[in-house]
Amino acid sequence: AKPPAFPFIALLVSGGHTQLMRVEGVGKYELLGETLDDAAGEAFDKSAKLLGLGYPGGPAISRMAEFGDPTAYKLPRPMLHSGNLEFSFSGLKTAVLTLVKQHAASNLCEQDKANIARAFVDAIVEVLVAKCLKALKETGMKRLVIAGGVGANKQLRAALEAAATRQRLEVLYPEPGLCT
Repeated sequence: AKPPAFPFIALLVSGGHTQLMRVEGVGKYELLGETLDDAAGEAFDKSAKLLGLGYPGGPAISRMAEFGDPTAYKLPRPMLHSGNLEFSFSGLKTAVLTLVKQHAASNLCEQDKANIARAFVDAIVEVLVAKCLKALKETGMKRLVIAGGVGANKQLRAALEAAATRQRLEVLYPEPGLCT
């Protein structure tokens, strides 16, 4: 509804891509960082499958995470302190698999699923937000545009909005229905 003014930092976050770009104008993009393996949306989908949730996994795991205890599990924050703007989410997916396997003998109850979902969503959101803030700081920009299916994620949006308020940044997203 409100087209962004150039220049800005763009986070393209979907099942196929996780990229941070500096956008100076139409067709004028500079790649600042991208995933080295699984895209964020792919990690959402695969982790949701491990938890026995539906496809697409992003909305399902996000809903389940709302009922999870944020202190039940702590999953890794891949490349959070790498010093660059690259991403890696395959290890996070493996950490979810490890938790699921630890519960295999006793089966996962709904609360365990919710707790694992919460740990997963918290980890991925923390990494995405931190990398976006780093890109903005490094470029001196104050405007962030989110694109892609994971851009509809309510936890990501809430975390970005909180960071934007604290740091006086502008964050723009398409309406959720246009993210996929």
